[in-house]
Amino acid sequence: MFTNEFPDSPDKVRELTFSSIKKEAPADQYNNLIGIKPWAVTRQYFSQNTQSFTEQLPYFQIKAGYVFMITLFYKLGFSPPMSVLFTGLISYFISGLLIFYILKIFFPDKYLLASLLTVGIMLMPTITYMSGESTPDMFIFLFILLFVIGLIKKWSQWSMFLLLLVMTFIRPDYITFVLTYLGAVFIYSYFTEKKIKLALIIQGIMILSVYMFIMKFYNYPGWTDLFYDSFIDRRPIISAQEAQVSLNAYLQILYTKIIAFKKVTLAVFIMTGVVFWKSKEAWVRMISALFLVNVYIKFFFFPQSGDLRLFFPFIFPLFMMMVYVLSQSYNNIKLSKIA
Repeated sequence: MFTNEFPDSPDKVRELTFSSIKKEAPADQYNNLIGIKPWAVTRQYFSQNTQSFTEQLPYFQIKAGYVFMITLFYKLGFSPPMSVLFTGLISYFISGLLIFYILKIFFPDKYLLASLLTVGIMLMPTITYMSGESTPDMFIFLFILLFVIGLIKKWSQWSMFLLLLVMTFIRPDYITFVLTYLGAVFIYSYFTEKKIKLALIIQGIMILSVYMFIMKFYNYPGWTDLFYDSFIDRRPIISAQEAQVSLNAYLQILYTKIIAFKKVTLAVFIMTGVVFWKSKEAWVRMISALFLVNVYIKFFFFPQSGDLRLFFPFIFPLFMMMVYVLSQSYNNIKLSKIA
């Protein structure tokens, strides 16, 4: 946000960033941020060295939609840290309303059941954690819920495209989800309607072009650099050390992380199993499989198994699909007929 405001003053951007946080953060958290411990050398570089700090920014600048929302609240009078926090809190509140709306579709005339389920879901530790984190995870979760509503209400093909485009601006790494969804719908349409929908191909090319533009515009280092800095060695100055990730190093990290991912694996396969067991609708099965696949696409690209917030936006819609198929025994509805 500060970089957009002061593009030619990197020193000022770094100083404003840390001084604005220092005004509002508890002392222990701020000290942790700037790395006062002798072994926290990298954080010391970020807080004291402008080159080190500036080279980290592309990792965050590419999330342009999230930065836009922070900037909006900042312009409305919120302090910079509160702009970040309020983005998460307002996303949390709206997400709760959307979850209630979805559950009311699944359980019509059951306001108490929908309300209790909504409260229980919104009090889940992962969701409350996401709402207070300085990340776009709660914000993107809001749009994932809109995506689920779009599926349920059968929004037009181009309405869904606009939603996917916004999601790409918020978190460009969701390009994998966007393209797998468009590909899945293309294949589904071909086998069920014997049609080749060129519009889906055009949409995929357009969104992929936007993604590539964002990466180029913000000089994003690339997946290798992100993986190296996240799982091998967080470099104080990116340009001073080349990121090298061998296949052997990647597989060793993946093996370690996937073992720690076993609870998530069990949960998502149980949910997918319930969907395939209780529903014969090809569309429902395909969408459920789509979310399952994207949990593991995300994992293989960024196997941070201990950070559930990264995978939750794909796990939760799968859970909602399970709730939907279980609700059929109550109200005997079909997703294809809800609209």
